[in-house]
Amino acid sequence: MAQHRPSAPREPLAARLPAFPWDSLAEAKSAASAHPGGLVDLSVGTPVDPTPERVQQALREASDAHGYPTTIGTAALRDALVDFVVRRRGAGAGAGSDGGSDGGSAGAAGIGHEHVLPTVGSKELVAHLPFQLGIGADGAVAFPHVAYPTYDMGARFVGARSVPVDMERLAAEGDAAIDAEDLERIGLLWLNSPGNPTGEVLDVSQLRSIVSWARERGIIVASDECYALLPWDVEEVPSILDPRVHGGDLTGLLCVYSLSKQSNLAGYRAAFVAGDPELVGELTAIRKQAGMMLPTPVQVAMTAALADDDAVRAQHGVYRARRTALREAVEGFGGEIHGSRAGLYLWTTFGEDSMASVHELAKLGILTAPGMFYGEAGERFVRIALTASDERISAAVERLTRR
Repeated sequence: MAQHRPSAPREPLAARLPAFPWDSLAEAKSAASAHPGGLVDLSVGTPVDPTPERVQQALREASDAHGYPTTIGTAALRDALVDFVVRRRGAGAGAGSDGGSDGGSAGAAGIGHEHVLPTVGSKELVAHLPFQLGIGADGAVAFPHVAYPTYDMGARFVGARSVPVDMERLAAEGDAAIDAEDLERIGLLWLNSPGNPTGEVLDVSQLRSIVSWARERGIIVASDECYALLPWDVEEVPSILDPRVHGGDLTGLLCVYSLSKQSNLAGYRAAFVAGDPELVGELTAIRKQAGMMLPTPVQVAMTAALADDDAVRAQHGVYRARRTALREAVEGFGGEIHGSRAGLYLWTTFGEDSMASVHELAKLGILTAPGMFYGEAGERFVRIALTASDERISAAVERLTRR
Protein backbone atom coordinates (compact mmCIF):
# COMPACT_ATOMS: atom_id res chain seq x y z
CA MET A 1 0.00 0.00 0.00
CA ALA A 2 1.32 3.41 -0.93
CA GLN A 3 2.28 5.60 1.98
CA HIS A 4 0.60 9.00 2.02
CA ARG A 5 2.76 11.94 2.92
CA PRO A 6 1.94 15.57 3.60
CA SER A 7 2.19 17.78 0.51
CA ALA A 8 4.74 19.95 2.31
CA PRO A 9 7.27 18.91 4.94
CA ARG A 10 6.35 19.80 8.50
CA GLU A 11 8.46 22.45 10.17
CA PRO A 12 8.57 21.73 13.91
CA LEU A 13 7.59 24.73 16.01
CA ALA A 14 10.71 24.25 18.13
CA ALA A 15 12.85 24.80 15.03
CA ARG A 16 11.39 28.30 14.66
CA LEU A 17 12.25 29.35 18.21
CA PRO A 18 15.53 30.88 19.39
CA ALA A 19 17.86 28.84 21.55
CA PHE A 20 16.91 28.72 25.23
CA PRO A 21 18.96 31.67 26.55
CA TRP A 22 20.05 30.11 29.83
CA ASP A 23 21.93 27.39 27.93
CA SER A 24 24.47 30.02 26.89
CA LEU A 25 25.53 30.51 30.52
CA ALA A 26 27.14 27.06 30.76
CA GLU A 27 30.71 28.32 30.35
CA ALA A 28 30.29 31.16 32.86
CA LYS A 29 28.58 28.82 35.33
CA SER A 30 31.43 26.34 35.05
CA ALA A 31 33.97 29.09 35.73
CA ALA A 32 32.00 30.45 38.67
CA SER A 33 31.54 26.97 40.14
CA ALA A 34 35.33 26.51 40.18
CA HIS A 35 35.75 29.31 42.75
CA PRO A 36 37.25 27.96 46.00
CA GLY A 37 34.32 29.34 47.96
CA GLY A 38 31.77 27.77 45.68
CA LEU A 39 29.18 29.16 43.30
CA VAL A 40 26.94 32.10 44.22
CA ASP A 41 24.13 31.82 41.71
CA LEU A 42 22.42 35.19 41.30
CA SER A 43 21.30 34.50 37.74
CA VAL A 44 17.86 32.95 38.21
CA GLY A 45 15.20 34.48 40.43
CA THR A 46 14.05 31.27 42.07
CA PRO A 47 13.08 31.49 45.76
CA VAL A 48 15.40 29.73 48.22
CA ASP A 49 13.56 30.42 51.49
CA PRO A 50 11.00 28.04 53.02
CA THR A 51 7.38 28.04 51.92
CA PRO A 52 5.34 29.44 54.85
CA GLU A 53 4.41 26.72 57.33
CA ARG A 54 0.74 27.69 57.19
CA VAL A 55 0.76 26.99 53.46
CA GLN A 56 2.63 23.71 53.82
CA GLN A 57 0.14 22.55 56.44
CA ALA A 58 -2.80 23.42 54.19
CA LEU A 59 -1.22 21.38 51.40
CA ARG A 60 -0.72 18.38 53.67
CA GLU A 61 -4.28 18.49 54.95
CA ALA A 62 -5.63 18.55 51.38
CA SER A 63 -3.51 15.65 50.13
CA ASP A 64 -6.51 13.28 49.84
CA ALA A 65 -7.55 14.73 46.50
CA HIS A 66 -9.17 11.80 44.72
CA GLY A 67 -11.51 13.75 42.45
CA TYR A 68 -10.81 16.05 39.53
CA PRO A 69 -10.38 19.74 40.43
CA THR A 70 -12.39 22.43 38.68
CA THR A 71 -10.80 24.88 36.28
CA ILE A 72 -12.45 27.85 38.00
CA GLY A 73 -11.21 26.82 41.44
CA THR A 74 -13.00 26.18 44.70
CA ALA A 75 -15.41 28.77 46.05
CA ALA A 76 -12.99 29.35 48.92
CA LEU A 77 -10.13 30.04 46.53
CA ARG A 78 -12.22 32.43 44.46
CA ASP A 79 -13.27 34.23 47.64
CA ALA A 80 -9.59 34.54 48.57
CA LEU A 81 -8.69 35.84 45.11
CA VAL A 82 -11.44 38.46 45.23
CA ASP A 83 -10.34 39.50 48.71
CA PHE A 84 -6.69 39.71 47.65
CA VAL A 85 -7.18 41.90 44.57
CA VAL A 86 -9.46 44.23 46.54
CA ARG A 87 -7.28 44.35 49.66
CA ARG A 88 -3.78 44.27 48.17
CA ARG A 89 -4.19 45.47 44.56
CA GLY A 90 -6.75 48.26 45.01
CA ALA A 91 -9.39 46.64 42.80
CA GLY A 92 -12.37 48.33 44.47
CA ALA A 93 -15.21 47.32 46.77
CA GLY A 94 -15.64 43.59 47.38
CA ALA A 95 -18.64 41.75 46.08
CA GLY A 96 -19.30 39.51 49.04
CA SER A 97 -18.32 35.90 49.54
CA ASP A 98 -21.08 34.29 47.55
CA GLY A 99 -19.65 35.44 44.22
CA GLY A 100 -23.15 35.62 42.79
CA SER A 101 -24.83 38.16 40.59
CA ASP A 102 -23.77 40.96 42.93
CA GLY A 103 -20.18 40.35 41.83
CA GLY A 104 -20.49 43.01 39.17
CA SER A 105 -19.38 43.08 35.55
CA ALA A 106 -17.01 45.14 33.42
CA GLY A 107 -17.87 48.72 34.16
CA ALA A 108 -19.15 48.02 37.68
CA ALA A 109 -17.26 48.78 40.87
CA GLY A 110 -17.68 45.38 42.51
CA ILE A 111 -15.30 42.48 42.02
CA GLY A 112 -16.69 38.95 42.17
CA HIS A 113 -15.93 35.37 41.26
CA GLU A 114 -16.48 36.05 37.57
CA HIS A 115 -13.51 38.43 37.60
CA VAL A 116 -10.91 35.88 38.79
CA LEU A 117 -9.44 32.61 37.55
CA PRO A 118 -6.60 30.51 39.04
CA THR A 119 -3.86 29.40 36.65
CA VAL A 120 -1.12 26.77 36.65
CA GLY A 121 1.62 29.27 37.38
CA SER A 122 1.88 32.55 35.47
CA LYS A 123 4.48 31.53 32.88
CA GLU A 124 2.09 29.16 31.10
CA LEU A 125 -0.51 31.92 30.96
CA VAL A 126 1.98 34.44 29.61
CA ALA A 127 3.17 31.96 26.98
CA HIS A 128 -0.32 30.91 25.87
CA LEU A 129 -2.42 34.05 26.32
CA PRO A 130 -2.12 35.14 22.66
CA PHE A 131 -3.43 31.72 21.59
CA GLN A 132 -6.22 31.74 24.16
CA LEU A 133 -7.29 35.23 23.02
CA GLY A 134 -7.39 34.13 19.39
CA ILE A 135 -4.45 36.20 18.14
CA GLY A 136 -3.01 34.67 14.98
CA ALA A 137 -0.28 35.08 12.41
CA ASP A 138 -1.76 38.31 11.08
CA GLY A 139 -1.64 39.91 14.52
CA ALA A 140 1.03 41.29 16.80
CA VAL A 141 1.85 41.23 20.50
CA ALA A 142 3.53 44.24 22.12
CA PHE A 143 5.57 44.11 25.32
CA PRO A 144 8.26 46.14 27.14
CA HIS A 145 11.46 46.59 25.12
CA VAL A 146 13.46 45.21 28.04
CA ALA A 147 11.44 42.25 29.24
CA TYR A 148 10.95 38.70 30.39
CA PRO A 149 11.45 36.62 27.19
CA THR A 150 8.18 34.68 27.50
CA TYR A 151 6.11 37.61 26.20
CA ASP A 152 8.00 37.25 22.93
CA MET A 153 7.62 33.46 23.00
CA GLY A 154 3.85 33.76 23.32
CA ALA A 155 3.77 35.76 20.09
CA ARG A 156 6.08 33.32 18.32
CA PHE A 157 3.96 30.31 19.33
CA VAL A 158 1.03 31.66 17.30
CA GLY A 159 3.12 33.09 14.49
CA ALA A 160 2.30 36.68 15.47
CA ARG A 161 4.69 39.59 15.24
CA SER A 162 6.63 40.59 18.35
CA VAL A 163 6.72 44.33 19.02
CA PRO A 164 9.06 45.59 21.78
CA VAL A 165 7.89 48.97 23.09
CA ASP A 166 9.36 51.60 25.40
CA MET A 167 6.42 51.84 27.84
CA GLU A 168 7.40 55.17 29.35
CA ARG A 169 7.49 56.64 25.85
CA LEU A 170 4.16 54.99 25.00
CA ALA A 171 2.58 56.58 28.07
CA ALA A 172 3.91 59.98 27.05
CA GLU A 173 3.64 59.90 23.25
CA GLY A 174 1.10 57.25 22.28
CA ASP A 175 1.26 56.21 18.61
CA ALA A 176 4.66 57.83 18.11
CA ALA A 177 6.24 55.13 20.28
CA ILE A 178 5.38 52.35 17.79
CA ASP A 179 6.16 51.90 14.11
CA ALA A 180 3.10 52.53 11.96
CA GLU A 181 3.48 49.12 10.30
CA ASP A 182 3.12 47.38 13.66
CA LEU A 183 0.49 49.67 15.10
CA GLU A 184 -2.45 48.31 13.16
CA ARG A 185 -1.63 44.67 13.95
CA ILE A 186 -1.35 44.77 17.74
CA GLY A 187 -4.09 42.82 19.49
CA LEU A 188 -2.43 42.35 22.88
CA LEU A 189 -0.22 44.68 24.89
CA TRP A 190 1.75 43.31 27.83
CA LEU A 191 2.72 45.55 30.73
CA ASN A 192 5.12 44.43 33.45
CA SER A 193 5.25 46.62 36.52
CA PRO A 194 7.40 46.17 38.53
CA GLY A 195 9.46 45.13 35.55
CA ASN A 196 11.63 42.07 35.19
CA PRO A 197 14.57 42.68 34.87
CA THR A 198 14.60 46.46 35.31
CA GLY A 199 12.55 46.90 38.48
CA GLU A 200 10.88 49.96 36.96
CA VAL A 201 7.37 50.87 38.15
CA LEU A 202 4.64 52.54 36.10
CA ASP A 203 2.70 55.08 38.15
CA VAL A 204 -1.06 55.65 38.05
CA SER A 205 -0.81 58.41 35.47
CA GLN A 206 1.30 56.30 33.11
CA LEU A 207 -0.97 53.27 33.46
CA ARG A 208 -4.05 55.40 32.88
CA SER A 209 -2.50 56.92 29.76
CA ILE A 210 -1.56 53.51 28.32
CA VAL A 211 -4.98 52.03 29.06
CA SER A 212 -6.71 54.98 27.40
CA TRP A 213 -4.47 54.67 24.33
CA ALA A 214 -5.08 50.91 24.05
CA ARG A 215 -8.84 51.30 24.36
CA GLU A 216 -8.93 53.78 21.51
CA ARG A 217 -7.35 51.10 19.35
CA GLY A 218 -9.28 48.09 20.69
CA ILE A 219 -6.13 46.50 22.15
CA ILE A 220 -6.36 44.13 25.11
CA VAL A 221 -3.97 45.05 27.93
CA ALA A 222 -2.50 42.34 30.17
CA SER A 223 -0.49 43.57 33.14
CA ASP A 224 2.01 41.19 34.75
CA GLU A 225 2.27 42.35 38.37
CA CYS A 226 3.92 39.40 40.11
CA TYR A 227 6.52 41.55 41.92
CA ALA A 228 4.03 44.13 43.16
CA LEU A 229 4.36 43.38 46.89
CA LEU A 230 8.14 43.81 46.79
CA PRO A 231 8.55 47.61 46.57
CA TRP A 232 11.76 49.39 47.65
CA ASP A 233 12.06 52.96 46.44
CA VAL A 234 8.41 53.69 45.63
CA GLU A 235 5.42 54.49 47.83
CA GLU A 236 3.07 52.25 45.84
CA VAL A 237 2.95 49.85 42.92
CA PRO A 238 -0.44 50.53 41.33
CA SER A 239 -2.41 47.83 39.56
CA ILE A 240 -4.28 47.89 36.29
CA LEU A 241 -7.27 46.81 38.42
CA ASP A 242 -7.23 50.12 40.31
CA PRO A 243 -10.21 52.38 39.45
CA ARG A 244 -7.78 55.33 39.27
CA VAL A 245 -6.32 53.58 36.24
CA HIS A 246 -9.41 52.23 34.47
CA GLY A 247 -12.04 54.74 35.60
CA GLY A 248 -14.46 52.08 36.83
CA ASP A 249 -14.41 50.01 33.63
CA LEU A 250 -12.38 46.79 33.42
CA THR A 251 -13.23 46.14 29.77
CA GLY A 252 -10.23 44.78 27.89
CA LEU A 253 -8.00 44.61 30.97
CA LEU A 254 -6.34 41.63 32.64
CA CYS A 255 -4.03 41.44 35.64
CA VAL A 256 -1.70 38.42 35.77
CA TYR A 257 -0.36 37.57 39.20
CA SER A 258 1.82 34.92 40.83
CA LEU A 259 2.54 33.90 44.43
CA SER A 260 5.95 32.45 43.51
CA LYS A 261 7.99 35.45 44.62
CA GLN A 262 6.15 36.99 47.57
CA SER A 263 5.24 33.67 49.23
CA ASN A 264 8.01 31.29 48.03
CA LEU A 265 5.47 29.19 46.12
CA ALA A 266 7.38 28.78 42.84
CA GLY A 267 7.19 25.01 43.13
CA TYR A 268 3.42 25.08 43.68
CA ARG A 269 2.68 26.86 40.36
CA ALA A 270 0.09 29.05 42.07
CA ALA A 271 -1.08 32.06 40.08
CA PHE A 272 -4.19 33.74 38.75
CA VAL A 273 -5.62 36.17 36.24
CA ALA A 274 -8.18 38.84 37.13
CA GLY A 275 -10.05 41.57 35.31
CA ASP A 276 -12.63 41.91 32.55
CA PRO A 277 -15.20 39.16 33.25
CA GLU A 278 -15.88 38.64 29.55
CA LEU A 279 -12.21 37.94 28.88
CA VAL A 280 -11.92 35.82 32.03
CA GLY A 281 -14.95 33.89 30.78
CA GLU A 282 -13.27 33.30 27.42
CA LEU A 283 -10.13 32.01 29.12
CA THR A 284 -12.20 29.80 31.41
CA ALA A 285 -14.01 28.19 28.48
CA ILE A 286 -10.77 27.43 26.66
CA ARG A 287 -8.98 26.19 29.76
CA LYS A 288 -11.86 23.83 30.57
CA GLN A 289 -11.51 22.25 27.15
CA ALA A 290 -7.72 21.98 27.51
CA GLY A 291 -7.78 20.57 31.06
CA MET A 292 -5.77 23.43 32.57
CA MET A 293 -6.72 22.78 36.19
CA LEU A 294 -4.80 23.75 39.30
CA PRO A 295 -4.44 20.64 41.51
CA THR A 296 -6.83 20.60 44.47
CA PRO A 297 -4.11 20.55 47.18
CA VAL A 298 -2.47 23.54 45.53
CA GLN A 299 -5.80 25.38 45.42
CA VAL A 300 -6.15 24.87 49.17
CA ALA A 301 -2.56 25.94 49.81
CA MET A 302 -3.00 28.98 47.58
CA THR A 303 -6.11 29.99 49.53
CA ALA A 304 -4.03 29.98 52.71
CA ALA A 305 -1.17 31.90 51.11
CA LEU A 306 -3.39 34.69 49.79
CA ALA A 307 -4.46 35.52 53.34
CA ASP A 308 -1.01 35.22 54.94
CA ASP A 309 0.11 38.85 54.98
CA ASP A 310 2.51 38.20 57.87
CA ALA A 311 4.56 35.76 55.79
CA VAL A 312 4.68 38.20 52.86
CA ARG A 313 5.77 40.99 55.18
CA ALA A 314 8.50 38.84 56.73
CA GLN A 315 9.82 37.77 53.33
CA HIS A 316 9.91 41.40 52.20
CA GLY A 317 12.13 42.16 55.18
CA VAL A 318 14.49 39.30 54.28
CA TYR A 319 14.86 40.55 50.74
CA ARG A 320 15.32 44.14 51.89
CA ALA A 321 18.32 43.15 54.02
CA ARG A 322 19.87 41.15 51.17
CA ARG A 323 19.26 43.98 48.74
CA THR A 324 20.86 46.60 50.98
CA ALA A 325 24.02 44.55 51.46
CA LEU A 326 24.34 43.48 47.84
CA ARG A 327 23.60 46.91 46.40
CA GLU A 328 26.35 48.54 48.43
CA ALA A 329 28.85 45.87 47.37
CA VAL A 330 27.89 46.03 43.68
CA GLU A 331 28.20 49.80 43.60
CA GLY A 332 31.55 49.57 45.41
CA PHE A 333 32.72 47.17 42.71
CA GLY A 334 31.95 49.76 40.05
CA GLY A 335 28.42 48.81 39.10
CA GLU A 336 25.82 51.45 38.28
CA ILE A 337 22.32 50.34 39.25
CA HIS A 338 19.38 51.58 37.18
CA GLY A 339 15.69 51.32 38.06
CA SER A 340 15.44 48.44 40.54
CA ARG A 341 12.74 50.30 42.46
CA ALA A 342 10.83 47.09 43.17
CA GLY A 343 11.17 43.36 42.62
CA LEU A 344 14.01 40.92 43.13
CA TYR A 345 16.82 42.20 40.91
CA LEU A 346 19.55 44.82 40.67
CA TRP A 347 19.65 45.99 37.03
CA THR A 348 23.31 46.88 36.77
CA THR A 349 25.79 48.14 34.19
CA PHE A 350 29.55 48.08 34.40
CA GLY A 351 29.85 50.10 31.20
CA GLU A 352 30.62 47.12 28.98
CA ASP A 353 28.98 44.33 27.01
CA SER A 354 26.74 42.22 29.22
CA MET A 355 28.55 38.92 28.59
CA ALA A 356 31.88 40.59 29.43
CA SER A 357 30.39 41.56 32.81
CA VAL A 358 29.00 38.05 33.31
CA HIS A 359 32.43 36.50 32.76
CA GLU A 360 34.20 39.07 34.94
CA LEU A 361 31.83 38.35 37.84
CA ALA A 362 32.18 34.60 37.23
CA LYS A 363 35.87 34.95 38.14
CA LEU A 364 34.59 35.82 41.63
CA GLY A 365 32.32 32.77 41.62
CA ILE A 366 29.23 34.93 41.07
CA LEU A 367 26.84 34.00 38.27
CA THR A 368 24.53 36.68 36.87
CA ALA A 369 22.16 36.94 33.89
CA PRO A 370 23.27 39.00 30.88
CA GLY A 371 20.94 41.81 29.98
CA MET A 372 20.87 40.72 26.34
CA PHE A 373 18.52 37.91 27.43
CA TYR A 374 15.86 40.60 27.87
CA GLY A 375 16.17 42.53 24.63
CA GLU A 376 18.64 44.61 22.65
CA ALA A 377 18.23 47.53 25.03
CA GLY A 378 19.70 45.40 27.81
CA GLU A 379 22.95 44.48 26.08
CA ARG A 380 25.16 46.52 28.46
CA PHE A 381 23.47 45.36 31.67
CA VAL A 382 23.43 42.34 33.94
CA ARG A 383 20.57 41.22 36.14
CA ILE A 384 21.67 40.38 39.68
CA ALA A 385 19.08 38.45 41.69
CA LEU A 386 18.44 38.75 45.43
CA THR A 387 17.24 35.14 45.55
CA ALA A 388 20.11 33.43 47.30
CA SER A 389 20.50 32.42 50.93
CA ASP A 390 21.85 34.93 53.45
CA GLU A 391 25.10 32.93 53.54
CA ARG A 392 25.52 33.06 49.74
CA ILE A 393 24.64 36.76 49.61
CA SER A 394 27.23 37.40 52.29
CA ALA A 395 29.79 35.43 50.27
CA ALA A 396 29.04 37.55 47.20
CA VAL A 397 29.36 40.76 49.22
CA GLU A 398 32.70 39.61 50.66
CA ARG A 399 34.09 38.75 47.23
CA LEU A 400 32.95 42.02 45.63
CA THR A 401 34.37 44.03 48.53
CA ARG A 402 37.68 42.18 48.75
CA ARG A 403 38.62 42.34 45.04
